[in-house]
Amino acid sequence: MTAATLPTAHTPLRKHIGLGQVLVQSATLSRRGIVKLRRHPAGLADVIIGPAIFLVLFGYVFGGAISGDTGDYLQYVFPGILGMMSLFATMGVGVSLSTDLSEGIFDRFRSLPIARIAPLVGAIGSDIVRQLVSLAALIGFGLLLGVRFETNLWSVLAGCALALAFALAVSWAVVLLALAIKDPMAVQDLGAVIILPLAFASNIFVPVETMPGWMQTFASWNPIGHLVDAVRGLMMGGPVSEPLMLTLIWMAVFVVVFAPLSLIAYNRRA
Repeated sequence: MTAATLPTAHTPLRKHIGLGQVLVQSATLSRRGIVKLRRHPAGLADVIIGPAIFLVLFGYVFGGAISGDTGDYLQYVFPGILGMMSLFATMGVGVSLSTDLSEGIFDRFRSLPIARIAPLVGAIGSDIVRQLVSLAALIGFGLLLGVRFETNLWSVLAGCALALAFALAVSWAVVLLALAIKDPMAVQDLGAVIILPLAFASNIFVPVETMPGWMQTFASWNPIGHLVDAVRGLMMGGPVSEPLMLTLIWMAVFVVVFAPLSLIAYNRRA
């Protein structure tokens, strides 16, 4: 081996890494993120308090004006807020990833003989805990406020699983955002600026039919709207197959488009 080919901290010797090893390495790095949450549980405050705030504000402040009955409106808006809070919870992976990058943690990962994509998959995997806490908090507050599911337990669990899977797919876009922006707080702020318009220009709070024509067109293509339709059907009854299919398509698009872009951005920055 000549001096020109000697490995450095940024060019470690790597052998072929199989899929099984990638999964093990990603799970190990996911555990690191989970341990961080366990040691600093205050980081879960937003996904615990946020659902209660949104349910109370939209259910009791706007519910009477929108539908004439707060109870009926809570039944309508609950699946939508569940989908929206799942997306907001993905901001945690962006902030955590941006913080690690700014502190040089990922430089250490690059010096290890692990798969390039393992740190990114690990970061997204550790976000599952935040997502589960957010779902549990929202369902708990919803039941306390009088929300009642109109389908069976398995359908409700399927709705939660779909929202979780959708959020994990969208996390690749958040990862790319974190890799492009150096400031963790800027990642959170910009993420909220992107999510809020998508949330309000959808069927989360009001039926699409009540919107102006041009906004109906946008809402009909809004991926959040398809997710909410599917979750609403699974939890409260209604059509499921078509919105579920569209949601799965959007999930595949997020992964296929943003996962490779995130890996390219990671290799350039980390």
